[in-house]
Amino acid sequence: MILVLIHFLFLAAFTVRVLWRDDLAPTSRLAWFIVLMVLPYFGVVAYLLFGEINLGRTIHKRHKEVFAKIHEVGERSLGNCHSNLDDDVEVQYRVPFRAAASVDGFKTTVGNRAELMPDAATARSRLIEDIDSAKTHVHVLYYIWLNDTTGTNVAHALMRAAKRGVKCRAMADGLGSRAMIKSSLWKEMAAAGVKVEVALSFKHLLRTILFSRVDLRNHRKITVIDNRVTYCGSQNCADPEFRVKPKFAPWIDIMARFEGPVVAQNHLLFASDWMLNGQEELLQDLPLDAAPLPGGFAAQVFGDGPTERRGATPQLFSVLMGTAQRELVISTPYFVPDPTVLNALLAAAARGVEVTIVFPKRNDSWIVAAVSRSNYRRMLKTGIKIHEFKGGLLHAKTLTVDGAVTLIGSTNMDVRSFDLNYENDILLRDDQFTKSIRERQQAYIAESEQVTLEDVLAWSPMRRFWNNIVATMSPVL
Repeated sequence: MILVLIHFLFLAAFTVRVLWRDDLAPTSRLAWFIVLMVLPYFGVVAYLLFGEINLGRTIHKRHKEVFAKIHEVGERSLGNCHSNLDDDVEVQYRVPFRAAASVDGFKTTVGNRAELMPDAATARSRLIEDIDSAKTHVHVLYYIWLNDTTGTNVAHALMRAAKRGVKCRAMADGLGSRAMIKSSLWKEMAAAGVKVEVALSFKHLLRTILFSRVDLRNHRKITVIDNRVTYCGSQNCADPEFRVKPKFAPWIDIMARFEGPVVAQNHLLFASDWMLNGQEELLQDLPLDAAPLPGGFAAQVFGDGPTERRGATPQLFSVLMGTAQRELVISTPYFVPDPTVLNALLAAAARGVEVTIVFPKRNDSWIVAAVSRSNYRRMLKTGIKIHEFKGGLLHAKTLTVDGAVTLIGSTNMDVRSFDLNYENDILLRDDQFTKSIRERQQAYIAESEQVTLEDVLAWSPMRRFWNNIVATMSPVL
């Protein structure tokens, strides 16, 4: 009898905790109730590990302090590069730029240029060339950094730069790059003069479990060289063969090389991560001189994470979808949309926008694959075109609107990117660069098979039942 009483008191305590939180969406609250009731002890452990998006008061306080400095320095360094939008972005596309600026304070800049890399190998060779020509600074941050060919080549390029007097800093996520951080190569970089730091370290694991959650990660991919060049896209510091999950290879990524004032914004975003995790006061050491390049386009960095406003990223995606007049094309490897994003997609298609989404046919997460496909029937009935890429794991995160506006970066269309990960993207308005992204998206479609409503209706009842069961848990994935 006492054990039964303890059991119910235990569950009641966590049920009250779920009810007490006003930051939970009703769908998330209901999902946690189901987990706690159906699998009580597993549910309690899961809630302790993954239930609350909180890095602790100290981190939030530090984040406010860091970004106050970031914004002050950004205004001083980039004031002459800011756009009032009226002259640089058509009226129908201005709202997404304002929405992005409301999150992290990075305003739209003018005079930017970008070059889309043709493939992963070229992206890495160009990056190493840029590091080898660096004169003052090289700053890199990766979610996944493997000690494979790509990871080793980048590490050696950083060491070469450090030995000739270039200030080099390298940061990697504590979970995604755990093997690299423990490797002799990491120690070798530090010994060669490269300052190394771990984002969201597991140094205090027990404290993380008790007061935060272990899966809050830094998913960003940032490279800044001499405040002259920055790279943005989906590619981690790893070979396309991706040795940790080789059966899904090759990883199909997209990377762009940017020049112009947006480089300084990415530099400031890197500085925020470095200062938040390593405490080093970096801003005094950054060369942030920026000037618009002739003939350049309007662009801005968008950085989001668990210390920013909740729901900011799905709100931005929804606003972008709402601006589409003719066409909306998306590629994403992970599709676990919240209701805001899913309804925005459906609304765009319902009002006559041609909506096309490309997913990988084989996903490295069976849970994500099931949740994605649970939405297929509803999307197809509304007129959305769905393609599944067959040439590997399509890892490119792209969104284009009317062949005019592009969002490119690290953000997936799932609840992890929306709520749990630190992400970085660049939002821009340019016909030519967006055309190159559209051509790449079209290349993905050419290597895909289209999924029709008839295909989905032909799925077995068990398959549909399974997809929907897994999707029920999507708010807490």
